[in-house]
Amino acid sequence: VQLQASGGGLVQAGGSLRLSCAASGSILRINTMGWYRQTPGSQRDLVAIITSGGTINYSNSVKGRFTISMDNAKNTVHLQMNSLKPEDTGVYYCYAVVQVNYGLDYRAYWGQGTQVTVSS
Repeated sequence: VQLQASGGGLVQAGGSLRLSCAASGSILRINTMGWYRQTPGSQRDLVAIITSGGTINYSNSVKGRFTISMDNAKNTVHLQMNSLKPEDTGVYYCYAVVQVNYGLDYRAYWGQGTQVTVSS
């Protein structure tokens, strides 16, 4: 299973970016997809996750500004980031919980990370 993320970049505070992540490979079902953020010297923290059933969880710091969505048919997750702040800066990692075949457990997979930099 591979997760390919795109859409990071440099933006001024108040601006917007849209991250996308496509899962590919041997996939039977995806239970959850989402995004985590990591800054130097810090752990990887949840930004937003969404289940295939549509349940969503946001970090308190992004509620009202970020919107996560999932295209189940395309195994893709998007993160629309509006009203960006300098503290949103970090490497954003795509995350997916995937079952690759019948009878096998779901496993977590990570993408390669995409840099988001918000200048003040």
